[in-house]
Amino acid sequence: MAVRDPSLDTLLLLDGESFVVDADGKCWVKFVVKQAAVSPERPHGLDYSLTLHDEDGTRLLGFDNAHAVREGAGPGARTRIEYDHRHSGQRARFYTYADAATLLADFWTEVEAILQKRSTQP
Repeated sequence: MAVRDPSLDTLLLLDGESFVVDADGKCWVKFVVKQAAVSPERPHGLDYSLTLHDEDGTRLLGFDNAHAVREGAGPGARTRIEYDHRHSGQRARFYTYADAATLLADFWTEVEAILQKRSTQP
């Protein structure tokens, strides 16, 4: 019997929530999190999208599992069965889902780094 992730309820409670995350009120995050059937693509039984947007609505960062990701180009490119990945600008990279708490921590760490970088740019 699989052990239930104790942090899953916290993640699921964020479904549909959006929050302003900078002092200027220009950047915001959005959470879409639903339970899904366990599958090779979503072995943790979640369908999720955690995103950071700028004042124009442009996605600056995203962690999601909406589709497969091909990493690299040419004959050496890789595709994984699991859909978990992160977007940073136009780039998508594999993400290794461990549990809901780690996903949230990784997302907020990246959000903080992007906001810090934006606050120091002229």
